[in-house]
Amino acid sequence: MTDQRVQKGGAVPAEMGHNSVALEEKRESLYHNKKDRVFVRGIQGEYNVKQELDRLRAIPRVRKAKDLKFIDGPIAYSRHYVEPKDGITQTFHMHLEEYAPGGSSQKHGHVNEAAFYILDGKGYEIHDGVRYDWEAGDIAIVHNNCVHQHFNASKDKPARALVIKTKPMYLFLNMLFQKQVKERPLEVTPEAEGFTVREAEIDYNHPKGGY
Repeated sequence: MTDQRVQKGGAVPAEMGHNSVALEEKRESLYHNKKDRVFVRGIQGEYNVKQELDRLRAIPRVRKAKDLKFIDGPIAYSRHYVEPKDGITQTFHMHLEEYAPGGSSQKHGHVNEAAFYILDGKGYEIHDGVRYDWEAGDIAIVHNNCVHQHFNASKDKPARALVIKTKPMYLFLNMLFQKQVKERPLEVTPEAEGFTVREAEIDYNHPKGGY
């Protein structure tokens, strides 16, 4: 049977120990644990919303990766290119995910769909208990109301995916269900020892000769 969620082209939370203060600070700093996130921004003004249109037309349309730093870590990182708080878009959120060797994301669920374009590496998804494998050039689809987690299957190479999702639009429509089952791992795994996220755009994305 052909996988319909991968179209061709888990980690356990850290236990509190002697470094509990550092871990708690790290936990509070994780993007998904932020308490002041802007999911949908307000639009105010006259009936013709001319001020908002003028503002949008004045915003640069190209965001440079070099101006945006990765956050989180130490084995799962994100670079958020655009989300409603930036004042550019209102209905979608796009970010880059990089997983260290043997790394994984948080385990979570939400109402909105999401698409992961796999830029490099090999890994897999666990969706509602079912495994779906992927590699560079694939598209991994997260369907509505799915509890899921993303994994890098390699023990010595990173994996990277560009994520596009319509979360802001769903929340705007009052479809608010979201739940984090397991947070992003807070401690370095043996495979990820010494790993540093690729801030620069190293050309791992497309292999020579194509896929």
